[in-house]
Amino acid sequence: SADKNSSTDLCSSSSANANSERILLPYTRLEDKEKDDVFCRGSFIPAVALLFTKEIEHLFHRLYLDKRHPSKVRAADVLQLTTHSLQSHESCAEKDLIQTFLQKLLMMNYRARYIKPTDTQHDGQQRSNDLFEDEGDADIFREISLIPEETNRSDAIHPMDVQMAVFHCADSFLKQLLVTKLSQCQYALPLLVPDPFTQEIEFPLWTFRQINKSWKMKDIKNEIIGQIQPVWKAETPMVSFFRFDLLSSSKSQLMNSLINERHNTFFHRNCPGSSSTRVLMDGVVEITWYCPSGKDTDKFAQCIVFCNLHGDAGDNEKQLQILTEMASVNVVILPRLDKNDRCASQMQNLYKDRKPLICLFTEDKSRVTEMRNGKYKIGLKNRNQSDVSEELIQAINKCLSFSSSESTSVFRLEDVSKHSNIREDEDHDNDCRRGKKAAQQMMALLKKKDLTEIKESFLPCQGKLWHQWCEKNKELHRSQGNEMDMEIKQKQDMKKFREQQYKSDLVDLSISKELQAATFGLEHILREIGQIYESCQSVNKNKEGLPCDSSSLASLAAEMMISGFPLELMDGDAAHVPVVWVTAVLHELIKKLGDQRVFVLSVLGIQSSGKSTMLNAMFGLQFAVSAGRCTRGAFMQLVRVSDEIKIKEQLKFDYILVVDTEGLRALELSGRSTRHQDNEMATFVVGLGNLTLINIFGENPSELQDILQIVVQAFMRMKKVRLNPSCMFVHQNVSEVTAGEKNMEGRRRLQATDLQGKLEVKSREVENSLSEFFEKDKDKDILIQWKASFYIKIKDLQENIVRETTRKLNEILQQRDMKKRI
Repeated sequence: SADKNSSTDLCSSSSANANSERILLPYTRLEDKEKDDVFCRGSFIPAVALLFTKEIEHLFHRLYLDKRHPSKVRAADVLQLTTHSLQSHESCAEKDLIQTFLQKLLMMNYRARYIKPTDTQHDGQQRSNDLFEDEGDADIFREISLIPEETNRSDAIHPMDVQMAVFHCADSFLKQLLVTKLSQCQYALPLLVPDPFTQEIEFPLWTFRQINKSWKMKDIKNEIIGQIQPVWKAETPMVSFFRFDLLSSSKSQLMNSLINERHNTFFHRNCPGSSSTRVLMDGVVEITWYCPSGKDTDKFAQCIVFCNLHGDAGDNEKQLQILTEMASVNVVILPRLDKNDRCASQMQNLYKDRKPLICLFTEDKSRVTEMRNGKYKIGLKNRNQSDVSEELIQAINKCLSFSSSESTSVFRLEDVSKHSNIREDEDHDNDCRRGKKAAQQMMALLKKKDLTEIKESFLPCQGKLWHQWCEKNKELHRSQGNEMDMEIKQKQDMKKFREQQYKSDLVDLSISKELQAATFGLEHILREIGQIYESCQSVNKNKEGLPCDSSSLASLAAEMMISGFPLELMDGDAAHVPVVWVTAVLHELIKKLGDQRVFVLSVLGIQSSGKSTMLNAMFGLQFAVSAGRCTRGAFMQLVRVSDEIKIKEQLKFDYILVVDTEGLRALELSGRSTRHQDNEMATFVVGLGNLTLINIFGENPSELQDILQIVVQAFMRMKKVRLNPSCMFVHQNVSEVTAGEKNMEGRRRLQATDLQGKLEVKSREVENSLSEFFEKDKDKDILIQWKASFYIKIKDLQENIVRETTRKLNEILQQRDMKKRI
């Protein structure tokens, strides 16, 4: 606490005044710096809380966010290539903490929170090195007492303050992106977040909408069943953890031992980079999910939600009330229990409640004890944490069995918003409110019709007519010779298909867009818009009922690409590129961004080899990925290069167009001409990119051989059209020790396959010449046996050339490797 004089001194000091005016100006007006109260964001902050407010302001100032807090940071501000993002940073200056954290988080680096600020660490070491140098006059007792306290790292910025500062400054879409990435890194997520200046509690429900959890559990028949559900929809028991008073043990570290012993789901005091100057975490409630695997080694047999209230629960009564009411089991940690304690009445109420309660005492040495049904006591003092974890797991399991018999309500994420005095983002944020309204329209639509009927009704341009048009278009471009009549007929047929598409009923696209939450994604909606555009362009008329001119559809798609959404480049269902639509969108991009320099990066690999995941990790993108889901067709997404002069000079381009593609050897195409489609896809991808990443998963040599044959054929076709793209082999899930050998093996096989491909071309030329010669020979019937023998010898010669060349190539590569080692 601070009295009137101390608060006045804090406000009136010259240095504090200068800093506070610069920081507070955008969102605070000071009626009188000498008064006891400050009017901040429409509410009065008493002088007793002014000191804490100043700490928050100083934190935002140190993180260079003092000017960004009122004006929200957008996703477009962080999804770009910068000089800083081209390097990996384990430590950085305070001014780069935000950028480093975001870079690691967007790349799904689970060590994103373990960042060491270099400033405080260096200053402390420098001061201590300058104190004493004379070894002969060394006196440990005197010199220890002379070392100033400020040389330690107590003033370092806490890693969780970095995370929460970004969260407070982000707009709704960036918040959703951050929380989604936190979930992918297996971190706990913010559930209840007090505003650092008004203390109004926010429930960011919108940020959870994209997150799914999957788990396996045994049913009544002891059979393993799998489930996958959106977290906002899942109904599970919830275990809440909170503390009273200061503790000698870490509550978050204890919770980690229950969820995942190898990963710090909750950040705790013993994590790298932790400090004692935490500012923004008190009162924050974090949530995570324990997802069992259906094995006997599971700690819990069902999916369980764990909630963690940071700070003293006595100071955060609203959060405590919500947790205790919604929890299936309450776990409280406190030093000891006394009738005169501030928390005595709250503990008594929890104990009298029928809901299970587990009390952990940091000053007690006793083992687990059941005091009543569903009421447990466990001591923590001088005890092995592994033993404590085992006892706590057993107690929670017993409590969950007890609560299920008592028919305790399960936890639903959306039910948090039912509590009063909670600010739910979907009700107060305009973007969230519009999204929620559209989602409710979609849900009402899904209840009325069968899913397949909905697709047929709302996506008419992607049906049979579109596939027939694509087939005719392919036949047109494959026509040989002077087949003028056939070409005219095919064009007439294609014109008829476009006219029928144009006449098809127009649906309400605002509702159709919400169908992405069913069994397909945004690409189907944009594909429908593209087909409407192409049909309108084909007949030179605007579609009846279309709320805007058809020419503006390409502009809308270009705006989405600029905002960070991927656009479908190749239709995965019809294996066709809508050239008219894609060209129009690219022209609109040029109008909006100018004629920028673009580097095209494409990826090619076997199905389910992690191509989309790799691109997401490289650039912080959100290409659709999940277990069992595979990309269909090809998608492109723009990544902006920062305006920094240094990176512009280094990269020589303004944007990267990232192209994610369908995998080769698709299982769903078995029984069809997979080889033909793979060759088409490889030719398209390689020809499109300035650089193609050849993604190889694991150490399977057969996969390497299969993909190399396809890639070499694609590169040989590029030479015919005078294109010179580059490729880079990326070996995923290969140990660093063997990475060099794997890359050498890839180069050797690529060169050998290239040689074999060229030999096959020459062999076909020889065979064609011989066939023509034999056909013209009058004694061709007599020479038929010699002809067969000649073909066999040609094949043997080809194999011998490849074998001997490969052997020689191996020798050369081994010699090069030996020279490098020497």
